[in-house]
Amino acid sequence: MQPDISIKNLNKIYEGGFQALNDINLDIYPGEIFALLGPNGAGKTTLISIICGIVNKSSGHATAAGYDIVKEYRKAREAIGLVPQELNTDSFETVWHAVSFSRGLFGKAPKPSHIEKVLKDLSLWDKRDNRIMSLSGGMKRRVMIAKALSHEPRILFLDEPTAGVDVELRRDMWEMVRKLRENGTTVILTTHYIEEAEEMADRIGVIRQGQIILVEEKDRLMSKLGKKELRLHLQNKLEAVPGELTLEPVELSEDGYQLIYTFDSQQQQAGVARLLRTLGDLGIEYRDLQTRESSLEEIFVGLVNE
Repeated sequence: MQPDISIKNLNKIYEGGFQALNDINLDIYPGEIFALLGPNGAGKTTLISIICGIVNKSSGHATAAGYDIVKEYRKAREAIGLVPQELNTDSFETVWHAVSFSRGLFGKAPKPSHIEKVLKDLSLWDKRDNRIMSLSGGMKRRVMIAKALSHEPRILFLDEPTAGVDVELRRDMWEMVRKLRENGTTVILTTHYIEEAEEMADRIGVIRQGQIILVEEKDRLMSKLGKKELRLHLQNKLEAVPGELTLEPVELSEDGYQLIYTFDSQQQQAGVARLLRTLGDLGIEYRDLQTRESSLEEIFVGLVNE
């Protein structure tokens, strides 16, 4: 399968010598939701801006929908919809006119049925005749998304699309993203709400200091790098971890009433069975136990701080 986005040895060096991107290589395939995660200043927006033709690359090669982003920039740009971080709307235009005009910028013939569908999907239909300047910040964000979808792009970039918006919009938008994926649209998103990436993404890419340090399927990433924790609530207080357990990854809570056993997600349950058997041999009783797995946020924080 040919990738919808293909990036080879991409670099960006600004005047003054700052290297924002360092030898980026990445392929993103049709119909997938790809989440690009990284701390502020890692290069996420620079990478998206280069692919969308907003920022010039220093070296390397990139294609969108099979078109070179420089040599065939018109066709490449036509295949892309972009929702940027900043709210930048035509304040004096109506919602309907602004979204329709965006479609015309890409040389697309008028298609009122598509504009109507986009506005309804984003709960903007009742606001179609309102001037954008009269809308709330959340509604303006919806208009930005509608404009990005106006020309029926094959690839959609969402750069921090839910930053500062209400919960209702977030739900509406992710429902719309799911529908787009079902229809074959490729979606690339950056987000600070890592739980959204955990819920939505097929693959995760982590960028740090201008370098891609990891690309992995979400489920495989969480299995490979995640941790599991077994927490035993004891009947009686312990003053210290028994000597028989010192070789296990076991910690005692500050109050002495909990034993916490941490192990890799891929590790077999044999360690848990061994732990429980040893507690039984020592006569240590517990009244409850709980298990939990690492979230994607914990894995992400560990990667960028490593």
